[in-house]
Amino acid sequence: MTQSRILLAGLFHETHTFVDEVTGLSEYTINHGPRMLARRGDGSTIDGFLEVADREGWLVVPVCDFSALPSGTTDHAVFELFWKELEQGIRAALAEGGLDGIWLALHGAMVTTESVDPEGELLARIRRIPGMAELPLFGVFDLHATFTAAMAAGASGLVAYRENPHIDARDAAVRSADLLARALREGRAPRMFARNAPIIWPPTGTGTADRPMRDLEALARQIEAEDPDIWTVNVVAGYSFSDVPDAGVAFSVTTVGSETDAMAALDRLEALAVELQPLGLPQEWSLDAALEEARRSPDGPSIIVEPSDNIGGGAPGDGTAVLRGFLRHGIRNAAVAIADPAAVTALTVVPIGSTARISIGGKGSRLDEGPVELDVTLISRSDGAFTLEDRNSHLAAMQGVYISMGPSAVVEAEGIKILLTSIKTPPFDLGQFRSQGIIPEELSVIGVKAAVAHRRAYDKIAKRSFTVTTPGPCTSDLRSLPYRRLRPNVFPLV
Repeated sequence: MTQSRILLAGLFHETHTFVDEVTGLSEYTINHGPRMLARRGDGSTIDGFLEVADREGWLVVPVCDFSALPSGTTDHAVFELFWKELEQGIRAALAEGGLDGIWLALHGAMVTTESVDPEGELLARIRRIPGMAELPLFGVFDLHATFTAAMAAGASGLVAYRENPHIDARDAAVRSADLLARALREGRAPRMFARNAPIIWPPTGTGTADRPMRDLEALARQIEAEDPDIWTVNVVAGYSFSDVPDAGVAFSVTTVGSETDAMAALDRLEALAVELQPLGLPQEWSLDAALEEARRSPDGPSIIVEPSDNIGGGAPGDGTAVLRGFLRHGIRNAAVAIADPAAVTALTVVPIGSTARISIGGKGSRLDEGPVELDVTLISRSDGAFTLEDRNSHLAAMQGVYISMGPSAVVEAEGIKILLTSIKTPPFDLGQFRSQGIIPEELSVIGVKAAVAHRRAYDKIAKRSFTVTTPGPCTSDLRSLPYRRLRPNVFPLV
């Protein structure tokens, strides 16, 4: 029996178009060929695909994998470099022995300096290569993607994560690779149909343990159970910080059945989303009210969740509002992580245990009050490397379980421990603090720069949790953002 030859590639970036930075090639981690195969066991989506490939006995043809943490608009040259390498890989594979399928690890919310839908363009380009028009093309993508008609038209079947926090990213990759195996085994080519709802929700409204996402995911599973021709139904919460026409809530269906039945399924999902749309706008605390409540409750930890500086949403992770609040309210036995490579560098000449005055945070967003000048005691320095305690952490989806925060330092000021990192690192795993000698369970208050994805780690230790409003680019008040390209008549903007 001839081995099926499956081409493997990945392109992963969640693009925040409302921040000033342009994300260049230096911000991307790039793996080629054998380095992609070496991701077996690292907990990533590529690892999930490789599990199925090994089980099915596929001959994997790895080309390239480009990925970066959420940040500003990607330089289009990065996309073109990825495409150049992928196109060369596809053409070489076709010439050397042909291909039976292709599998892609995507995010789905990339925006470049020249394209509002790079993933849709990518799939269209693949299909234009001679010999690729009808090839089974499957992949996995993030629940916070911007799903477009071009993505649906170019793919046989793409599978979204179903959980937020994304504890099932690897599982979603396995599901999508299983669908590729099914297509090869049955000799059937499914199609995708998509629908963009007139809704855009902030990340804080997209937790899948909560309504409305909980209800929508339940309906999606019901539709799958009712119709055996439908292979998978995706509920796409969308990414609200990309100013592109199709941003927001979407749904897609992969089916070997009729277009009429697919559209009926999409009608049901859209109708439910419209009915529940106000539930996607959760209320937040004022920072001062939350800190006063936390101060009155000494048994901790209390978690102060700051979605406006959500690192996992593309914010710089150096906002100072929560740190200033800790100082203003006399909060002690507290901790917060702030991405500030300049502060880490300034501490390289300071002996451990010594005190120095440094400038902390406030450099990455025009919305922040600016740096906090503090006299701090240097507690420790490290290379910032740690292994996720939770292999299903939201962070493992892209990076796997081995994380680098870059050169890092822990300082203390007025009873507050501040973890300073050179690389902004989403706070999705307790190993981040613990690896630096900070024991989260022993703290009274912890500042967390996230929206929902932190819950997997922090809910299990929290005595109480407050989601607060602070200045920052990942605001939950979407009406304050200057959308220019978003389609008209989208809730809550109208």
